[in-house]
Amino acid sequence: MSDGEDNRRRFAPRRGAQPNVLALVLAGGEGQRLAPLTIERAKPAVPIGGRYRLIDFVLSNLVNSGFLKIKVLVQYKSDSLSTHIARGWRLPAMLDLYVEVVPAQQRRGKDWFRGSADAIFQSINVITDESPDYVCVFSADHIYKMDVRQMLDYHLEMDAHMTVAAVPVPVADATQFGVLEVDEKGWMIGFREKASDPREMPGRPGWALASCGNYIWNTDALIDEAKQDAEAASQHDFGKNVIPRMVGNARVAVYDISQNMVPGQPERERGYWRDVGTVRSYFDANMDLVQVEPLLDLYNPRWPIRTWTQPSPPAKFVFADEGSARVGQATDSLVSEGCIISGGRVNRSVLSPNVRVNSFAQVEESILFEGCSVGRHARVVRAIVDKGVKIPSGAHIGVDHALDLSRGFRWDESDGITVVPKGFVFT
Repeated sequence: MSDGEDNRRRFAPRRGAQPNVLALVLAGGEGQRLAPLTIERAKPAVPIGGRYRLIDFVLSNLVNSGFLKIKVLVQYKSDSLSTHIARGWRLPAMLDLYVEVVPAQQRRGKDWFRGSADAIFQSINVITDESPDYVCVFSADHIYKMDVRQMLDYHLEMDAHMTVAAVPVPVADATQFGVLEVDEKGWMIGFREKASDPREMPGRPGWALASCGNYIWNTDALIDEAKQDAEAASQHDFGKNVIPRMVGNARVAVYDISQNMVPGQPERERGYWRDVGTVRSYFDANMDLVQVEPLLDLYNPRWPIRTWTQPSPPAKFVFADEGSARVGQATDSLVSEGCIISGGRVNRSVLSPNVRVNSFAQVEESILFEGCSVGRHARVVRAIVDKGVKIPSGAHIGVDHALDLSRGFRWDESDGITVVPKGFVFT
């Protein structure tokens, strides 16, 4: 018997009763390319859409899909992330349902997680304690909606050892992703990380399948692969090491998320997926939400994006002086609870809770985090302003880029986005 045939026998999924599924959410990412937003917090804790955190999307997808045993593996600057989960993501423990944070345990001596596969290896006890039939290993920092039950059904139908979620992207864009090479039946036959010549999808010229970093595993297969990787000379990463090694040795299926449909979802939203790995992609994901017909709809009551925020009063808009520029208004924007638009104007922007925009101020195509204030006659253009920043009267952000840089703000000519770090104090 060949090694591949032996693996197929050992990794065969269990059939029969309702499967016992455990979800592991990988939330230990440092997110260096998203700095300075990740200087004070883990990447999955970065606010998005005003009142949410990045991790709320994967947790909402799992909970809405009925997957109610969830372990969140954290590591880097995880305090705010752990607090958010502990306060807002409580499931009834009496029914043995939970969303629980699992800190890095240093089970390999003094080493922290060295990659996604190593995170699983160092958390094998978390899996074996639950004895699941299948394990969902999902990333915590992507923006999308997906009914995970449909992916599990596909995994079972394919009789796979592991199934990878993927999204079709134009070949020209696929060079930025890990690209899955598949045959006509949906089996993975190759994997290439950020290849200069991505392989096209069968029957769909001009498009390639980019990995979403989400996997459903048969438990035995996951444990076996994690142990093999721990002993190998590798970067201990699923995409770079584990998945390529499985090609030809195990049954790896590829699930196209553009085929997934959640209840109440408009057709334009199908297949929407954003990896917010950079400041530009993060900014664009927020701007997707403020469109008249958003690419991702936060207002679908049949598939809510769940979160927790502190109780705050409703948003308030004041002053409508006739014939004056002193008008409190917001257009094409998301304005969270506790905000006061006091005679200022907001357009194509996202305001987190308890933001104040004072008289004659202008906020255009910008993202303001919780507790920010914009002084009178100030102007904020194409900027991200982190938590608690008080912009003084008459100040300009994102207008004079030389001035922004002299203040130590992040600004990049390639995207034209200014980022003001958390707690910055103007002098």
